[in-house]
Formats: sequence, C-alpha cells, structure tokens
Amino acid sequence: MRSKIVAGNWKMNKTYHEMEILLGELEAKVPDTEAEIMVAPSFVNLPRAFMMLESSVIEPIAQNMHFAESGAYTGEVSADMLLGIGIETVILGHSERRSIFGETDDVLAKKVVAALAKNLRVVFCFGEELEDRKSDNHFNIVADQLTKGLFNLEADAWKNIVLAYEPVWAIGTGETASPEQAQEMHAFIRKAISDKYDATIADNVSILYGGSVKPANAAEIFSKPDVDGGLIGGASLNADDFMAIVKAI
Repeated sequence: MRSKIVAGNWKMNKTYHEMEILLGELEAKVPDTEAEIMVAPSFVNLPRAFMMLESSVIEPIAQNMHFAESGAYTGEVSADMLLGIGIETVILGHSERRSIFGETDDVLAKKVVAALAKNLRVVFCFGEELEDRKSDNHFNIVADQLTKGLFNLEADAWKNIVLAYEPVWAIGTGETASPEQAQEMHAFIRKAISDKYDATIADNVSILYGGSVKPANAAEIFSKPDVDGGLIGGASLNADDFMAIVKAI
C-alpha cells in the first residue's frame, strides 16, 4: 500500500530563529494521522531542524543536492553531506530549479542516480508550463520528463522514489487546476510507469500534487484516487494552514 505524504517545501524562507518558532508550532499541532509529514528548510537550517525533530513524526528533508560526491562545486551540497547531518530524503527537479537555475533532465537524472546510490529517498518533481497546457502538449512534456529523469532506473530503485507532479501553469499564474485535472494527470503518470515497468510498481509509488494546495481545496484534491498527498509551498509556512492540509489527507 502506497504512503500518503504531505511535504512542505519552505524554499528560501525562514531564518534560523523563525524556523525554530515554526517547527515548534508544527509540533504542537500535529494531528493524529497515518500520513507521512515532511518539511524542507534551507540548507543552513537543516542541522538544527534535524535536532529539533529527531523524536518527531515530522521528517526534515533537503530541497536539493549535487550529483558529485565532492569537488570544486562552490555552493553545492552532496548526498554524503546530507546523510552526515541525518537527512534521508531529498527533493530533486523542482520547477524552480529547472526554470530559474537551468537544471536539465540529464542533470536531474544524474542527481537521482547519485541520491539513490547513497540510499536517499528522492521526491522527484516534474510538470508542464502554461504554454504546454494551452497547446495540449502537457502529457508529452510529462512523459518526456519521466522518461529522461527516471525511466533509466532499475525496477528495484522505485522503492525509494516519490513523485511530485507540479503543474507550473497553476502556480502563481492566476490559472486554476481542478481536482479532476490533477487526477487525470496522476492517472496518466501511473499508467506510464505501469507501461514501462509493471502495475505493481505503478500502484505502489506515491504521487504528490504540487499545484497550489491550500486548506480550502486540499480535501477535494486528496480525495482523488491517484493523488497520494501534496508538495506544499506557501501554505507550509503557516502552521495552522499546513496542519489543516495534513488533516485533509
């Protein structure tokens, strides 16, 4: 049975002190749930987050990592560095890493392999832009990203993969993705995995939705059969909002 997951991506938000306050608020509001709860603070705050959450049901995770084990990569962080501070899960391929920092499918494929080689769990992000959706090319884009980023993996590797579908066109654009559109794409993703590997792998992989999930729409989105949770941006920076989304699952 696949996991239900709600992961908060804090992006470049929260200072050290602000993070401590938010984590304390989250800890005080954790509902009774079987869902996995994750938060991704910035790199500089990860060691303290791990210490604060060491006995918590909330897991601190990383927002990114480099594919190299070490070397002349100023400003980058390796898998071993994450493991060295207790981090066991990393987000890769976020739409902002792709669009702002130019990370390609080939680079992301190398990152995935590097993370899995160290037994890190990978939350792999992908999704189409607004022009792709408007031109009815969204399924092709998503299939291409999956193929180039993940379909080189052996079947056994998928036990450490979580997928996060991000319809970039529905994030901060004024456009709205319906729960039905989310389900349609998640079902397409699951079928693509089944066609490439088998139905067992497809049925067991968790697919999160990352299209502006909020307390007001979370329950309806999470009710869809192929939506296994959410990768939450802005709403994860408020304890009440984030825990309301956790309750919705």
